[in-house]
Amino acid sequence: MSGFEIIGTGRFVPGNPVTNTDLARVMDTSDEWVFQRSGIRQRHYAAEGQGASDLALEASQRAIADAGIDAREIDYIIFCTMTPDYVFPGSAAVLGAKLGLLGVAALDIRQQCAAMIFGLQLMNGLFSSGAARTILFVGAEAHAGFMPWDDWDLVTGAASRDVSPEARERANAHRALAVLFGDGAGAMIFRATTRDAGLVKLKVHTDGRYAETLYVPGGGFRTRPYWKRDMFDEQAHIPRMDGRELFKFAVTKLPRTARELCAEANVRIDEVDWFLAHQANLRINEYVREQLGVPKEKMPMNIDRYGNTSAATIPILVDEVRREGKLKPGQLSMMLALGAGIHWGCALLRL
Repeated sequence: MSGFEIIGTGRFVPGNPVTNTDLARVMDTSDEWVFQRSGIRQRHYAAEGQGASDLALEASQRAIADAGIDAREIDYIIFCTMTPDYVFPGSAAVLGAKLGLLGVAALDIRQQCAAMIFGLQLMNGLFSSGAARTILFVGAEAHAGFMPWDDWDLVTGAASRDVSPEARERANAHRALAVLFGDGAGAMIFRATTRDAGLVKLKVHTDGRYAETLYVPGGGFRTRPYWKRDMFDEQAHIPRMDGRELFKFAVTKLPRTARELCAEANVRIDEVDWFLAHQANLRINEYVREQLGVPKEKMPMNIDRYGNTSAATIPILVDEVRREGKLKPGQLSMMLALGAGIHWGCALLRL
């Protein structure tokens, strides 16, 4: 496999943090209730008019600065989001234009929370074929658009009043999902290299039979028109989630895939320096960590501060750990994730 390395990273989260207590202004919840079930204390939300490409732009500019390169050295963009600026076109082209990278190929991928793993396979192919030398990989999400409340001034603390019983009831109907997600972007600059770095081994899987364990029921092109007048009243723009089934999938599939990957790569679990996992739920990650026998210090987590930022979680985590000086050249890291689709996988990466 062709060698490639991380030469720059950056992250961006919008606005001020919104705590679990802040959410209690518009729904029946509490800090204790949310934290016990997810490990989340706070998250950030994109402002009105602020899309995934705007968050991605900030993160990308920071990654470019960190890499110490001119943006024009980037010859390929891979953008991952499940909350694009438009139904179409994808946000990759929009980001490329904002960065001034006119004519540079820009690809959108839709593996949701598992996008980082699939993206590594794509990048390996691009480097191996010589199609690219410097790739900007971005995960960015603006989940605020599907939150089940209208009283944003209460959530952000800009106003103080009682929410209407009807509005609280609507929000409560989606409480289990709404408390999990936050907004943000992470960007990584990858470059081809002759040193021993890059993808060691990777396993990815998809099982579409379970697509409706996490999906948005409204706005699809099975109907004419694709958005009907009553869909908003039915809250069809808000995802439906079978949290119990997703939990079961994650704690079953991820440890199994990680063990299989190590066996195929002839690498012992204890030889892996870092386990960089998607940040969906602290309980899931702790279970996976315990199943693999990985010490806590090898699996950093930040879900308490950001919530689930979907495709952005691993890039944000990598930027944090890297800027703390913990990621060193030559180390072996495993990235692992499961996302809506259902897509899941693990990747061994030599830094």
